[in-house]
Amino acid sequence: MTAQMTKFKHLFCLAEKTKMVSPAIALAFIPFLLTVLIRYRHYILLFYRAVLVRRLQDLITGRSREERAFQYVLTHALPGTAESILDTFDHWCTKIEYLSNIGPKKGKVLDRLIGDMAPKTVLELGTHCGYAAVRIARLLELGARLYTVEMDEENARIAEKIIRLAGFDDDTVELIIGHSEDVIPQFRERFGVDRIDFVFMDHWKRCYLRDLQLLEESGLIGKGSIILADNVIFPGAPHFLRYIKSSGLYQYRIHRATLEYFPGIRDGMAELTYMGTT
Repeated sequence: MTAQMTKFKHLFCLAEKTKMVSPAIALAFIPFLLTVLIRYRHYILLFYRAVLVRRLQDLITGRSREERAFQYVLTHALPGTAESILDTFDHWCTKIEYLSNIGPKKGKVLDRLIGDMAPKTVLELGTHCGYAAVRIARLLELGARLYTVEMDEENARIAEKIIRLAGFDDDTVELIIGHSEDVIPQFRERFGVDRIDFVFMDHWKRCYLRDLQLLEESGLIGKGSIILADNVIFPGAPHFLRYIKSSGLYQYRIHRATLEYFPGIRDGMAELTYMGTT
């Protein structure tokens, strides 16, 4: 009995000490937690807007985020006016719900390259809702054509409506539903295109390197072809960046920027000029 009482007293004392230590430990962690919250506040906000709000709105409305964006553009933008559609998209993404478009700031880099190069054939990988497709199409010269590839059928359906709402027909913008690794090898035979002058990559970042090498192998890019890849810093495409720096096939530069609609998160775009194998 004495041994049991001694053991009980020992456990009781330990519990009392724990009660005293636990608040002290909690208080010691407060500065650490505050530091983490301050340092990563932009990423926490991004998670909140891009994930939590999206799921909540999906549940409330019964529609996808992309469908909600389209309905907003449909009711607020001026049909047939690309600038109005882009501005409306930007307002929705900034003030209402987050959507990963190239956005107006990085979009200026895309605008400048398209304007300076005046490409005849453009390939976009990752149409999503059609924002970048509209941005590119509005700057194309007469007779030029944009081919844009989207693997998600629902997003492609929405993008098709956005592109046509902006006033661009099949002769200017052709939307292709499929996976990029399937489309690129068949592109020459399917569309009768010998060379792509400009490529915009804004699909899955892990696919950037694979698809760049597919473009090389297919002979679709030639000397002077330009490839612009978005989000190479965040979420990031490290294997892609290592390849373009070491392959000797490209002249390149990184356009430092911030994540679309999130000025607190650093990002960048890679601009590549294909120099060929000789």
